Amino acid sequence: MKREYIISIYSENHIGLLTRITIVFTRRKINIDSLTVSESAIPGVFKFTIVIHETEAQTIKVVGQLEKQIDVLKAFYHTNDEMIYQEIALYKVSTDDIYDSDTIEKIVRKAGARILEITREYTVIEKTGHKEETQALFEELNQFKVMQFIRSGRVALTRDPIERLSEFLRERDAFLDSLD
Repeated sequence: MKREYIISIYSENHIGLLTRITIVFTRRKINIDSLTVSESAIPGVFKFTIVIHETEAQTIKVVGQLEKQIDVLKAFYHTNDEMIYQEIALYKVSTDDIYDSDTIEKIVRKAGARILEITREYTVIEKTGHKEETQALFEELNQFKVMQFIRSGRVALTRDPIERLSEFLRERDAFLDSLD
């Protein structure tokens, strides 16, 4: 049965790695729903957060293929229940619509969103939450003809109190030290 999985890939920052990672998904005909890359808490290590909708068996195979990439230190997969995650969305609406009625202000407050910038022509609204929440706000605001809309990729942390990457790196370093 297909379900949503979050894949975390830890690597050093090397040119071309993103291309090699996406090729792994393309070869298996797996669509990437969301992709975010940033530095991790470990200096020199970057984290790719990838969301897919796939079977667990196929996800395990993909993680195995990802770990075979030269620059990948370690890859993990998790279900949504095992992660704490958010996305951010920005909405641009006409400032005239805000002045004409207090409806947009009420929608923004009810959604727990905030106004980032106001100009004479447009107002930018920000909402952080799960995809369903940011999409629901888009649908409410779109009655006023949203001028622009963008949603980020997912950012996620494990609920597990043990940082498995740090544990893996300690074990790897101890093994390498034993070879000396």
